[in-house]
Amino acid sequence: MLDNLLNIFRVADLRKKIAFTLLILAIYRFGAFLPAPGVDVQRIAAYKDSAAQSGGILQYLQLFSGGALTNLAIFALGIMPYITSSIIMQILGVVVPKIEQWQQQGAVGQRKITQWTRYLAVAISLVQGTSFAFLLHGGGNALNQSTPSLIPVWNAGRVALLVATFTAGTALLMWFGELVTQRGIGNGMSLLIFASIVSRLPAQFSTVQAESGWGALAGVIAVIILLLVAIVFVEQGQRRIPVQFAKRVVGRRQYGGQSTYIPLKVNQAGVIPLIFASAVLYLPLLLSFVIPSNKFRNFIDDHLSKPDQILYLVLFALFIIGFAYFHTAITFDPVKQADTIRKQGGFIPGIRPGPQTERYLARILNRITLPGGLFIAAIAIIPSIIFSKLFHTTSLTQSRGGGGSFAFFGTSVLIMVGVALETMKQIDSQLTMRNYEGFLK
Repeated sequence: MLDNLLNIFRVADLRKKIAFTLLILAIYRFGAFLPAPGVDVQRIAAYKDSAAQSGGILQYLQLFSGGALTNLAIFALGIMPYITSSIIMQILGVVVPKIEQWQQQGAVGQRKITQWTRYLAVAISLVQGTSFAFLLHGGGNALNQSTPSLIPVWNAGRVALLVATFTAGTALLMWFGELVTQRGIGNGMSLLIFASIVSRLPAQFSTVQAESGWGALAGVIAVIILLLVAIVFVEQGQRRIPVQFAKRVVGRRQYGGQSTYIPLKVNQAGVIPLIFASAVLYLPLLLSFVIPSNKFRNFIDDHLSKPDQILYLVLFALFIIGFAYFHTAITFDPVKQADTIRKQGGFIPGIRPGPQTERYLARILNRITLPGGLFIAAIAIIPSIIFSKLFHTTSLTQSRGGGGSFAFFGTSVLIMVGVALETMKQIDSQLTMRNYEGFLK
């Protein structure tokens, strides 16, 4: 295994890609600690204390910003505006004919969709940046009435500067993610989220050990190991659909007659449903800071601000399962797949080409998507319940009903393992192409 890992650094091209990826991630982490202009740096410590006591929305935002939010950094909004815009564009692709036409145009249409996704992400960043500007001016009064204003000089110019900084930070992160995807290893956007989550783990573990001792820390590590085994087992599981190609004689040569298979993963959508569901539940929480309605804010605080509330858990699970089906339907079309098999002269043994193959693939896909979606939902929900009910420590169940450091623990582990597996598969394929033995068996 060690020798196989060393093969990564023996390939010059692969070594450069990994170094470039690490450089971008290092710049991102530096920007997560660089305060935005116009913010009172001396009062950030008090703001961090309020954020730590609030849980809910801020713990969720902290998860995807890697601490940049409570540092009031230029990357405070993180990559969430881009994720939200991607969700909106995928949903619009079902109802807007023009976007659906772009989806069918291959690389040209994908570039158009990506461009409009960027524009929409910038617009969302402007709205979210303005919301946070008013929240910071009020000293985070939605968090703690005693926290002083973090923007001492409050005027239109200062607000515009702060909003522009937050928006530019998100635009820069989008560019970083695309650079990593094109010139580095792995999916750039996913790796940025991965870096945000990993960067917070040491501090969380240290807090658990300091407040609850080594016993609680050992329990947390045990849960991590169990989750890792379960996630890897399901992520690697797949249903293989056999495909047989008929023999053809062209001139003096014989073509076809080979057997292959279509691999359908149990978790075909990966971590995308989890991220999408989190983003959808994030929107009403953010609106509660903006809409001047005490009833709306109280409803959100009572039902959607804490990861151990019944309504939150039910909606979270339903959104995850729904997005699992939605994303799978977008990425794998049984009609197109059946048509491709037919044009290549192939068939599934025992199934006639054409409509019967379409129905067969759709039935198999629906059957394996449900357990995959249920598994993702269970991983995202059950650890939160365990930590909030069994580990009665400040860091795990801190205020507002258990929205502490590990409120989104299952979400974090699932995203980390999913992104790590996909990245390692890309590295493994690069090694295999260059006649090196990979390390994923």
